[in-house]
Amino acid sequence: MSSEFKHLVLVKFKEDVVVEDILKEMEKLANEIDVVKSFVWGKDTESHEMLTQGYTHAIVMTFNSKEDYEAYVSHPKDVEFSALFVTVIDKAVVLNFPAVTVKAPS
Repeated sequence: MSSEFKHLVLVKFKEDVVVEDILKEMEKLANEIDVVKSFVWGKDTESHEMLTQGYTHAIVMTFNSKEDYEAYVSHPKDVEFSALFVTVIDKAVVLNFPAVTVKAPS
């Protein structure tokens, strides 16, 4: 049973935002802060617009524990980035949860 902790963000960016620049900053942050176990993001390309409710990107960060997640969000670099992030998003949904692994990668 995995005790990983996940940070999931669904985002709709503002119209004039250069999304690639924001994602590059997030990648840099994930690589600089050791407690981040993994970081993945993607842009929706397949879903029916009605199902996405306007959200275009999904971001998932994985941590070994809730404590590691808490260390990440209180890290000065993440605090600084979060202040920028809220200015470039139109809307977001955030879920933070202990992951239940049903089928692990082989």
